[in-house]
Amino acid sequence: MWADIRRLYRDSAAFALALPILFSIPVILEFAQHVVEIDLGLFDGNRVAASLDQRRLTLGFAKTLALILPGYWFVRYMAWNRDEARAKRVAWPAVGLFAFQFLIQASFQWYALFGPSIATLMSIEGSAANYLSVGTVALATIGGVYLTALFVAWPLGNSSIGPLRSIAIMTGSFWRTIGYTIGGAVPLMAVHYALNYGAMGQPRAIVWAILGLDALVVGFLALTMVGAHYLAARYAAARTGVALLPAAESD
Repeated sequence: MWADIRRLYRDSAAFALALPILFSIPVILEFAQHVVEIDLGLFDGNRVAASLDQRRLTLGFAKTLALILPGYWFVRYMAWNRDEARAKRVAWPAVGLFAFQFLIQASFQWYALFGPSIATLMSIEGSAANYLSVGTVALATIGGVYLTALFVAWPLGNSSIGPLRSIAIMTGSFWRTIGYTIGGAVPLMAVHYALNYGAMGQPRAIVWAILGLDALVVGFLALTMVGAHYLAARYAAARTGVALLPAAESD
């Protein structure tokens, strides 16, 4: 697993150098959100007004969508051993399958940001609402693990792996998938939060420098998160004797 994690970070760096335009999409949106946050005085302590500002919320949603996009091009980049042409190619049916799952993920992200909580819809309050929130997150996490093979196979153009087959493939690889997820997300996430915390109360020039660096960190985080999913699906597929790549593109 450690060798896979090292490969994940090496491939992320190689992707950023080889395809800088694709890499820069989440970077630009993250930095745009920071521009609004600076204008609102978030890093001067004005957190309440910043958290409710519509510009910040809209850019935050756009950023979450940008974080999904590497699920197409970076998964393909890793699956075909840093093949730049395959990574950026708009290939059918891969792009159609990815667009379908993108819409599903985007809908969930929109609801998480702008929709009422499940507890509110069910008129549940107090500690029961907290338990329901934790339970919902846990179920979403577990479901995401078992659908990992599907989310990886579809951008590769392999429609033969549906929800039930994905569950069958990922069964027995739950904790390894969690390990890959932690390895791909936690290190850069920790840096991301540390940079945002470190920018609080600093002189404006330092704030700009820190947040510019943070935008780059988020760009790499977008890659390592989806790359971790690829590693997990690749391992589970190999363990169960299933091909992630479609037969037509297995070369």
